[in-house]
Amino acid sequence: MKVLVIGGGGREHAICWKLSQSRSVDKIYCCPGNAGIAQIAECIKVDQHDFQSLLDVVKYEWVDLTIIGPEDPLSRGIVDLFEKEGRRVLGPTKAGAQLESSKVFCKDLLRSHGIPTAEYQVFTSYLHAEEYIKFKGAPIVIKADGLAAGKGVFVASTIEEAFDALRIIMKDRAFGAAGDKVIVEECLQGEEASFMAFTDGKTIVPMVSSQDHKRIFDNDKGLNTGGMGAYSPAPILTPELEKTVMEKILEPTVRALRSEGITYKGVLYAGLMIRNGIPSVLEYNCRLGDPETQPVLSRLKTDFMEIAMAIAEGRLADIRIEWLPDPAVCVVISSKGYPGQYRKGDVITGLDKAQELEGVQVFHAGTSFRDDTVVTSGGRVLGVTATGKDIGAAKARAYEAVQKIHFDGMHYRKDIADRALKRP
Repeated sequence: MKVLVIGGGGREHAICWKLSQSRSVDKIYCCPGNAGIAQIAECIKVDQHDFQSLLDVVKYEWVDLTIIGPEDPLSRGIVDLFEKEGRRVLGPTKAGAQLESSKVFCKDLLRSHGIPTAEYQVFTSYLHAEEYIKFKGAPIVIKADGLAAGKGVFVASTIEEAFDALRIIMKDRAFGAAGDKVIVEECLQGEEASFMAFTDGKTIVPMVSSQDHKRIFDNDKGLNTGGMGAYSPAPILTPELEKTVMEKILEPTVRALRSEGITYKGVLYAGLMIRNGIPSVLEYNCRLGDPETQPVLSRLKTDFMEIAMAIAEGRLADIRIEWLPDPAVCVVISSKGYPGQYRKGDVITGLDKAQELEGVQVFHAGTSFRDDTVVTSGGRVLGVTATGKDIGAAKARAYEAVQKIHFDGMHYRKDIADRALKRP
């Protein structure tokens, strides 16, 4: 079979890598891909925002399945177009993708169906939002309604920080139309965790647990990023807690969507806050997380193509999904300046040496070729991922691989997975 993967980050490299291990996959295409993906897939030069051209590729190349990596194509209805043309595709429709593309839609759905989430109010007026912040006090959370590349959420520890966030979203228009509405939300305390599951709109199968690290610096300091590392499993998500998440959050969410006339197919990703063993939804994503995908797929034993086809065809109940026992840790290496303005074009060395280590896979995120040389081309450049007999061994192996890689200005956190290691 032939498969097309849309996207060009670390998540998409991990997807292509897993597909390359499938006995049923003969050919992988990726748009736009990156320097790492190009080693296992044919990167096609089509604008990934030009859905009709992508559909033409699918028809011309007789592609059996298209897998959508990032959120933007989902929010703009690529699945609707492909399904209308009778093409298999992995991902929710535009209506289902509102869970991520509109935080207001998501929060209203959760509240109306009694699914646990933080108290909130929605505003289109800067002045009204400002007054509400004064009334509620800090800490408080300010969110742009629409997609903002993972940067539209501000956790304000003071009222002044909250006003700054409000100004950035509503007055400076840093996220454009995504800031037409803002959510001012109660700041939940506890420990965050990522909970991803496969679903075909009827059956829901949880993946192994994971936990990412959003802040740019060690000890969760500095600005929010798309993610500076992740590990799996997350000890905080005990079997008992996973059962609670399924029964109180994921299953009711899929039912709630069905009640709105939406059959949700694809990956459902709940960003959770856990306090005293009780989970609440911080947000939903409608695709695999990045960088959580890298350690999670490193632990997947079942053929990923079989799972993807079963979801697309509505027969997930027929698939038995198995996982490898060894934990995995992913350390993200970023460019100088990220998550702000960052450099591009720096030569990357040591990739082969890192890749030679047992249990290590280097996933490319922001890389490209200059002639035959791999250079940086994004904020998050690489996701160095390793498995081991336990979290400590996986972490040590990942950082050993990181030490073999170099490019000017490279930055990475030194404390990925420490949270798991410190748990009693």
